[in-house]
Amino acid sequence: MDHRYRKHYTREEAQALVPQLREWLTDLNRLRVEAERFDKRLSGINAEGQDTGGDTVNRWIRTLAAMQQLLLEFQRREIFIKDLSRGLVDFPAVIGGKEVFLCWESDEEVVEFWHDLDSGFSGREKID
Repeated sequence: MDHRYRKHYTREEAQALVPQLREWLTDLNRLRVEAERFDKRLSGINAEGQDTGGDTVNRWIRTLAAMQQLLLEFQRREIFIKDLSRGLVDFPAVIGGKEVFLCWESDEEVVEFWHDLDSGFSGREKID
């Protein structure tokens, strides 16, 4: 059977990652806010034709690099961030011989929902 993804998670494997994912998502959201703040500051400075200021640029680049490192952790594991602000992620899985996504949101204690690869959050169903 052809599968779209190499890695498939059991519910237990996904659940075991929840504390780490929660931490990474918190860090990503914090870094995103920082990066947006730097973006605004830098675009304001550049619009006025002033020298940007090396310190601000360096901190902005470090923030983006830290975000990239965290995003690579998800990519390496084939875990997909569907909505960063909500902390919504999908894990490839196989249920009943069919490739699906286990779906988890950061305010949920346990991984207990799944949906078809193409249906998204609106097609979520509880795992039997």
